[in-house]
Amino acid sequence: MRFSTVFLIIGGLVFSFFAGKISGVQQNQTIELQKEAMFYTKLDKKRVVCELCPRHCVIESGKRGFCRNRENREGILYSVVYNHPCSMGVEPIEKAPFYHFLPGTMRLTLATAGCNQQCKYCQNWELSQSSMEDLQNYYLTPEQVIKASQEQNLKIICFTYTEPMVFYEYMYDIAVLAKKAGIKTAVVSGGFVNTEPLKKICKVVDAIKIDLKGFDETFYRDVCGSELAPVLNACKTIKNSGVHLELVNLVVPSLNDDTNKIKAMCLWIKEYLGTDVPIHFSRFFPQYKLQNLPPTPISILEKAVKIAQNEGLKYVYIGNVPGHKNDNTYCPDCHKLLIKRQGYSIIENNLIKNKCKFCGSEIYGVFATE
Repeated sequence: MRFSTVFLIIGGLVFSFFAGKISGVQQNQTIELQKEAMFYTKLDKKRVVCELCPRHCVIESGKRGFCRNRENREGILYSVVYNHPCSMGVEPIEKAPFYHFLPGTMRLTLATAGCNQQCKYCQNWELSQSSMEDLQNYYLTPEQVIKASQEQNLKIICFTYTEPMVFYEYMYDIAVLAKKAGIKTAVVSGGFVNTEPLKKICKVVDAIKIDLKGFDETFYRDVCGSELAPVLNACKTIKNSGVHLELVNLVVPSLNDDTNKIKAMCLWIKEYLGTDVPIHFSRFFPQYKLQNLPPTPISILEKAVKIAQNEGLKYVYIGNVPGHKNDNTYCPDCHKLLIKRQGYSIIENNLIKNKCKFCGSEIYGVFATE
């Protein structure tokens, strides 16, 4: 989801965040290579190979990898964005979207520059397709992020807007401190990440939403500049870890809206992830390099929902269509309304913890803090 205007109080000072810009505080453009990167191997001639994502970038000394966030200095790989968010704010968790993870809760959002994919329809391309030097950045340590969350009484810290995996070390350290402080953490990711880093982050975060952008290698290569197979593996890894998982499929007219591919995707989800994992079919609007395409017809989204439901998926949503009936949550057993939404607000909730108020069926998700 696209970043927006919010207000956040840190240490008694009010900062206004808009498009990653903060008024009333000095910007920090200094690159301080204080944090050695995780998941890399040293090669000869002071080269390194980054093992965070499937690109396996071989990086010469003084250079950075594809994501622009990891720099080789004399044979040591560093995270250049550690402590340097370009966007931070407060928003409903539903905007992620997470519909089965503490619904109705506000989250602290956080992002740095950079991404390891190049989606032609990216809503936040100004951040994701930029280097740190291209943006206004701010200095906030993991400890300060936790403090900001506590001062605002926010129960969730959400890593989002760009690709959190490319600010992995920053995210990991914040998540470790958050767990100790009793704060939940959620990740909004494209899932283009290697298995070992993903397993490690799954041990410290509470929820992950994966953008399953399509079900076709050609689409991933031509539109996203990446690959499908690692994303499917990431979905399975998250599910097997026990971390709460939700999926989003942004349906782009003429590019990934083939109903046969949607059916194949739903069958794969059913086989490898189970029928409980929520999936959101979201409406595309012209963005970035795909401004020549029209918005997704709502009828196509409704067909996708019907396909998913016919294949047995229990929690299927339509996103970016406010007021649509499939923006609500229904009990898969008695089919009564459980959560009614208006925009990002909940106006009716018929859940008792994680059970249907009417029939007592258990509903997949996290619906109450421990």
